[in-house]
Amino acid sequence: MRERHGLRRTGWLRAAVLGANDGIVSTASLVIGVAAAGAGRGAVLTAGVAGLVAGAMSMAAGEYVSVSSQADTEHSDLARERRELEEDPEAEHRELAAIYVGRGLDPRLASEVARQLAAKDALAAHARDELGISETLRARPTQAALASAAAFAAGAALPLVAAAFAPPGAAKTVIAALSLGFLAVLGAIAARVGHASVAKGALRVTFWGAIAMAATAAIGRAFGVAG
Repeated sequence: MRERHGLRRTGWLRAAVLGANDGIVSTASLVIGVAAAGAGRGAVLTAGVAGLVAGAMSMAAGEYVSVSSQADTEHSDLARERRELEEDPEAEHRELAAIYVGRGLDPRLASEVARQLAAKDALAAHARDELGISETLRARPTQAALASAAAFAAGAALPLVAAAFAPPGAAKTVIAALSLGFLAVLGAIAARVGHASVAKGALRVTFWGAIAMAATAAIGRAFGVAG
């Protein structure tokens, strides 16, 4: 049976978790701050929707630029490696064999392994073992951007729904409680998928989310329009 490794999900999982976490924390904090300032439900929801749209676009743009920079570096390294393979294949063979010797193979076996791998796909062998670039972990800017934007919007929608239906007198409490619950579930799911501690994953996102919401609530009360 083929083993399942969490590393294969690193790229999209990181972007999705970051986006959803940021969507919940930033939107919940925003609407709590506006509510704490004494604004009505309409103003709270307007601020929340504006925050959702702006945040999703910002996450997509930031993730695309960041991952594109990584992709550009990968492409540059691969182009240089392709050129070196064309100009001096023997030197590249020795370099690849030396890598395998460093990993524990005897020189003769290392040379044979390098030769056989190069015969199949020399560039792929050097990309994987010399540069650390593999198909599983290749940078994919568009995928990362879309995952971040979608995850942010999904996360931000949760506190907005809570704000829309929470009783006016208890809006801040309801939004905060539900949002922290959403964060805990998100952290637990992310940890479970990544084969990490579920309790630790839930606790760390909930802790920082609570701090963010408390800070914006304090600012809203300090500069509020209502007593």
